[in-house]
Amino acid sequence: MGIDYTKRRAPSAAGDVNRGSGPNKLTLTKNERSVDLTKSGERQGVMRVNLNWTDPGPAGKPGFFAKLLGASGGIDLDLGCLYELADGSKGVVQALGNSYGDLNRPPFIALDRDDRTGAVTGGENLHINLADPGAFRRILVFAMIYEGAANWAAVDGVVTMYPTAGPQIEVRLDSAVDGARICAVALLTNTGRGLTVGREVEYVDGGQADLDRAYQWGLRWAAGRK
Repeated sequence: MGIDYTKRRAPSAAGDVNRGSGPNKLTLTKNERSVDLTKSGERQGVMRVNLNWTDPGPAGKPGFFAKLLGASGGIDLDLGCLYELADGSKGVVQALGNSYGDLNRPPFIALDRDDRTGAVTGGENLHINLADPGAFRRILVFAMIYEGAANWAAVDGVVTMYPTAGPQIEVRLDSAVDGARICAVALLTNTGRGLTVGREVEYVDGGQADLDRAYQWGLRWAAGRK
């Protein structure tokens, strides 16, 4: 069952979502898997979705898509999403194939950049226009290791959503599967009563086409490059 974070709840309420480091953050867990993002007819602005990870090296410094353990080859982490709009149109927003999307026209989702080196302070961000949440049927946010060792446990990834109303929503990329290169992070679903964010954190052995099959998206895939 989803949790409506727009309602005030007592801090000690049983079954409450893990609030992370403060009252302005909700962490979705294996036990508390979903939260209401919008109610029916409720309009918001642009929600930012960011992928961050912590350097597991001795310095322990946080970074955005930084190189794993400072290795010369490093890891190239990519953020993207599969989308299905209310009119039935489907597609993908990702750096691969230069499918960056559009914020003000369908699909109303845009990726800001492709950070291949980890040098960009803000990392990669998806922006989702929620001026009309009813325009979406579902959005599957995913993270992919495009280059480098498929070692999710080492990078300790965290995806954070920044809605224009309500607290931040955090999903930690735990329960990693060795060798899997792509992770379905969160699924945004139009329930008819509003938009709900559900924790997935499902690791898929393969690429986008395999992720597509796992979630029955039905797209046709071809080899792409950056």
